[in-house]
Parts: sequence; structure tokens; C-alpha cells
Amino acid sequence: TPPQFLYHGTASRFLDEIKKQGLIAGERHYVHLSADEATARKVGARHGSPVILTVKAQEMAKRGIPFWQAENGVWLTSTVAVEFLEW
Repeated sequence: TPPQFLYHGTASRFLDEIKKQGLIAGERHYVHLSADEATARKVGARHGSPVILTVKAQEMAKRGIPFWQAENGVWLTSTVAVEFLEW
């Protein structure tokens, strides 16, 4: 079970698209989420000016959306709908 909140780091230039469709895996198999904001910020900085999105992970899990935790600690899920994101 994931923690109450997870975090996703992205570049500010992607926000308009995320606000329309949520987080999708794109070329990856899963959406990658971090357990802490500092890690998410580092990930987001790889793509430009970082923005940290808060994901309501426990709320998603309670609705039956599956999560996995990779060996490196990264949390994975297939998609994150806009309703589960906080800016």
C-alpha cells in the first residue's frame, strides 16, 4: 500500500498537458513516483525548470488503482488522473 501522498517531478513546460490528461506513462511502462519531494525535484530538474506534483496515492489505492514499488524505492502506477493531483 502506498503512503498517503507520493510526488512526481516534471518540467514546467509539461504542466498544460498534465492538467488536461493527468500523468501517463508515455514511453515508459509506468508513471514513476517518489516518496519524498526532494527526490521528485531532482527528477524534474532533469527536464528543465522543476515542478513538483503531489499525488493522492492512498485515495487512488482505495479506489482500486494498483501501485508497485520497485527495488530502488520508486513507486509505479499505470496512470494518475487529474483528480488525484495537487499543484
